[in-house]
Amino acid sequence: MSHQIIIPSAGESVTSALISRWHVSDGDHVSKGQVIVTLETDKVSPELEAPVSGTVSISVGEGEEVDIGTVIGEINEGDGNAEVAGVTQAPTSESREGAQAVPTGEVVDVVMPSAGESITSGTVAAWAAKDGEFVARGELLVSVDTDKVTTEVEAPVSGIVSVATNEGTEIEIGGLLGTISASEAPAGFEKPAAPSPVPSVSKPSVEINPSPKPTSEKKVELSVVEDDSRVTRKKMTPLRRKIASHLVNAQQTAAILTTFNEVDMTAVMKLRKSVQDGFVEKHGVKLGFMSLFTKAVVQALKDVPGLNARIDGTDIVENHFYDIGVAIGTDKGLIVPVVRDCDQKSFAEIEKDIIEYATRAKEGKIELSDLSGGVFTISNGGVYGSLLSTPILNPPQSGILGMHTIQQRPVAVDGKVVIRPMMYLAMSYDHRLVDGKEAVTFLIRIKECLENPTRMMLEM
Repeated sequence: MSHQIIIPSAGESVTSALISRWHVSDGDHVSKGQVIVTLETDKVSPELEAPVSGTVSISVGEGEEVDIGTVIGEINEGDGNAEVAGVTQAPTSESREGAQAVPTGEVVDVVMPSAGESITSGTVAAWAAKDGEFVARGELLVSVDTDKVTTEVEAPVSGIVSVATNEGTEIEIGGLLGTISASEAPAGFEKPAAPSPVPSVSKPSVEINPSPKPTSEKKVELSVVEDDSRVTRKKMTPLRRKIASHLVNAQQTAAILTTFNEVDMTAVMKLRKSVQDGFVEKHGVKLGFMSLFTKAVVQALKDVPGLNARIDGTDIVENHFYDIGVAIGTDKGLIVPVVRDCDQKSFAEIEKDIIEYATRAKEGKIELSDLSGGVFTISNGGVYGSLLSTPILNPPQSGILGMHTIQQRPVAVDGKVVIRPMMYLAMSYDHRLVDGKEAVTFLIRIKECLENPTRMMLEM
């Protein structure tokens, strides 16, 4: 029996995945439960395990990006019958030429595709195929409209079309548009030729034209030629594309303003040094700066609740919980897992949560639920040596705190110049919701908590 290896769903808004790494080679024998491939989406990096023991046949190689539901290989137990591993959806694109074909006579559902978390329904705009007509896999089948986008649905398999929802009908996401009964192409059928690809230009040039001159003069052009031997061009990963889109969206949809201050880290550093040995002995983790900053942010959010809110359309949504996002850098990009209920957790519990997230992030095992629902974000650029920066909001949150490197600097204390460990703080906020007075008060409250951590621990 042959078991298909299919790209599983990773959330409603995730439509494709990158084959990051095959842990086995074509023809290898695998055991049930063995990790065989690591995927990468724009949110998480799941691992797929072998559903059965058998011989692996790989049809989509590393580095290829494929649609959710695409068959990327199979595990052969000896019988040729296909059985889906994880998801029963068939491949959704003709470009996946290596995908396993669906057995003749099997009926494959064609459903209304997702168009985002906030979209619950759409309208059948136009059928490209008629009821009872044969279509080849990858052909345009039907176009559907939502209030945000128009989506073209391709035939997931070759076969005879059966239309279930007529044009102009509104249908819920996941609702049945029609079915395709898998079959071979009838005699004389030829699949419509795909449009010819635009030839790639190996040495693009940039033309700089001067201001228009009288027609009697010759046009002057300056060309800059890119030498292919001196550059490397590669596709952005799904995660990097998501990060780029997320950051641009934040800049375009929020009125981001940043306020700055500095904090004397003397008291915090003395506290850590005095209790570190006992803290490690009791809790098994070190008392780090991140738990102290997280607790300071929680206290500041309680004192300035305007920062613990977000804009939803024309409404202001006030949060009454304290789930704090902690930015973690990985080889594939920056992710922001969320530490839940920080107001109710001890310093040790927060440290353990952050360590667990960091470990899972390096292993690519962060889940989608780990990244959602935060009310505020902390980003520590200081670990890389950053002296000062302006962090970008993590929508729909209204504030983000940027930590920076600690430097020994001369400061005035009680009329005397002394050397102290100082850190610059930067807080970016959505000026549509938060006024300057609230933002400055919030940042000063964090400064006060860190410069007098005893009062912070007593929630004073």
